[in-house]
Amino acid sequence: MAQLLVLFVPVAEPDGSELPTVPTRATLRAVVAATSTRWTLHLLNNVIPMNRPGVAFARGLIATIMGSLGSMPSGTKVIPVHDAGVRGEWVLGPGVESGRRAGYYVHGSGYVLCSTRTHRKLVARLSEATGLPIFSVDYRLAPEDRFPAAADDVEAGYRWLLAQGHAASDIVIGADSAGGHLTCDMLLAHADEPDFQPAGVVLFSPLIDLTMGLAEQQEKERRDPAISAAAARALVALYVQDHDYDNVRLRLDFARADRLPPVFTQVGGFEMLSADSRYLDAEIRRNGGVSTLEVWPGMVHVFQALPRLAPEARPALRRVAAFIAQAFDDQRELKETC
Repeated sequence: MAQLLVLFVPVAEPDGSELPTVPTRATLRAVVAATSTRWTLHLLNNVIPMNRPGVAFARGLIATIMGSLGSMPSGTKVIPVHDAGVRGEWVLGPGVESGRRAGYYVHGSGYVLCSTRTHRKLVARLSEATGLPIFSVDYRLAPEDRFPAAADDVEAGYRWLLAQGHAASDIVIGADSAGGHLTCDMLLAHADEPDFQPAGVVLFSPLIDLTMGLAEQQEKERRDPAISAAAARALVALYVQDHDYDNVRLRLDFARADRLPPVFTQVGGFEMLSADSRYLDAEIRRNGGVSTLEVWPGMVHVFQALPRLAPEARPALRRVAAFIAQAFDDQRELKETC
């Protein structure tokens, strides 16, 4: 299996310095971390029942993991937002100020577990790397609120950001895991609206196939260190409930991917959702869109959020920052030629 698939990635950072490269093989540290995770978190995730006490326990567990293995840049500012039915927060890394350009972040959760709070450190580090103020939306979770509540909240948050005076071409969207599905769903639903599409999209370990069929196929080659496809399917089912998985909002159709902005995806080589990332990359390119896929050897699910576990998180975010800078440059050049 190829460990690195790249269609287009800038070779230098905005300041002209050399961009970090993607490793060609897993480090010993990564293998040890994945093995220990498999014998702890993986086993635990497979026995947690998806009833209300189980969900509450799982939410506390993931918050503890994200908090202890994440890293908050000193000087980060967090500004809560509760406006017109939209909940979330502005996150500004050290030295970052509000301006014309902004980021919009859609956290993962399996539609059930996480929040802006669990992902605050990741968003802060992304803000620090890119120099962008980032609005992180806090969408409703299942089982309290089921499909399409999360999707509705994600679109409402994005429209709120546009209403603050940011043109779509001055916004980049970042998302991870289930947030990747929510982001793709929103942009595909408005593929015929150029003024709705952001300058670029960054996805960390996106979930694309909600049936977890792709993940199950990947499991036959390597078990995910953190969770099984069956356990993940049980989480997603709390959101989907009795809806048909063939619903266009759930089973994504990339036939109009040529109308989407450039998509940059990073995924860990040890996780089952690497299959979803490869599928997403292939579908976008097959339908005329622009996609870049990086598979980081030995990395686990959304490793960018876990710098204390995975030192690769820092160079990965530097590559993300270079992609975003290039996306904005391309938008500027496009405006100048129009």
